[in-house]
Amino acid sequence: MPIDRRDALRLTGAALIARPAAAQAPAQSKPRLLSRKIPSSGESIPVIGLGTSGAFDVGDTPADRADVEEVLKRFFAAGATLIDTAPSYGRAQRVIGELVTKLKPAKKFLATKVSASGQKQGIEQIEHSFKMLHTSKIDLMQIHSLKDWQTHAATLRDMKEHKRFRYIGITHSQTSAHAELEEVMRAEKWDWVQLNYSIQTRNAEERLLPLAQELGIAVMVNRPFEDGAIFKRVADKPLPAWAENIGCTSWGQFFLKYVVSHPAVTCVIPATASPAHLADNLQAGRGVIPEQNWREEMVRYFEAHAS
Repeated sequence: MPIDRRDALRLTGAALIARPAAAQAPAQSKPRLLSRKIPSSGESIPVIGLGTSGAFDVGDTPADRADVEEVLKRFFAAGATLIDTAPSYGRAQRVIGELVTKLKPAKKFLATKVSASGQKQGIEQIEHSFKMLHTSKIDLMQIHSLKDWQTHAATLRDMKEHKRFRYIGITHSQTSAHAELEEVMRAEKWDWVQLNYSIQTRNAEERLLPLAQELGIAVMVNRPFEDGAIFKRVADKPLPAWAENIGCTSWGQFFLKYVVSHPAVTCVIPATASPAHLADNLQAGRGVIPEQNWREEMVRYFEAHAS
C-alpha cells in the first residue's frame, strides 16, 4: 500500500514549512504555472499535471467525491490542465469524466490509456473510454505499460488520423522496462512517453530523457514521490536552508522541482485526493526552475540526509 503523504508529513515539522502569514497571497494573485511545449505540436502545457491512480477511485455519493471534486476545482482554477487516467484505475476514469463534465473548465487536457490484448478488445476499450470521459475527442491516448504495443500502435495511428485523438504515446512505470521503452521509442513516431522518474530513482536521466529530447517526444513523469515512500525517507529531516532560493517551502515541492527542472520533462503527474497536497504540488510549478548546479546540490542533500 502507498504510504500516506499526510502521515509522512505529520512526522516532521520541517516537511511542510509554512510561509509567514504576511507573505501569503490570495489564490488569484499567485503567479501562473510554468509551461513547457509539446515538441510535436508546439502547444504549451503546464508543468504540473494530475494523476488519478488510487486517488480518484472513489464512490458515487457527494461525500465520496467531495475531496476529489475540490481537487479538480483548484486544479483548473490554477490554470493546470493535464489529467492522466486509465481504464485499469478502478472508477477513476468515470469519476474524472463526470466531474469534468460537471465543472466545465475553460481548458482541459485528458490523457488515458489502452491496455487490452488484441485489436478488437483494444478498440472496444478505447470506445468505452470515450463514453466514460464524456467526450468525442481524447487529447492523448497511450499504450499502457507497452501492452501489445505493436497491435495498438496501428489502431492509435488510424484513430489519430481520423481526429479521435490529438496525440498518441506509450507508458511504463518501472525502471526494469526502460530498455524496452527505449526500443519502442525508437521503433515508432510518438508524441508522448510516460515514465517513472524521481530524485531517488534517476535512471531515466541516463538514456530515456536524452532520447526523448533527440526524438522530439514530450515526457510525462509518473511516480515522482515513489508512491509516497520518498516522504518517509525525509520524515524527520529539515529542508536545506537554501531551499527558498529555488522556490521550495516543502519536501513535496523540492521533489517536484527536481523532476520538472530536467529540460526533457514536459509535465509531472502526482496523484492526490487532498486539496492541501494539490495546492502544495501546484506551487512547485511556479517561480524558479533550478539550474543544473542546483539540481546537483539537491541530489547531494537528499542522498546525504535521506534515511
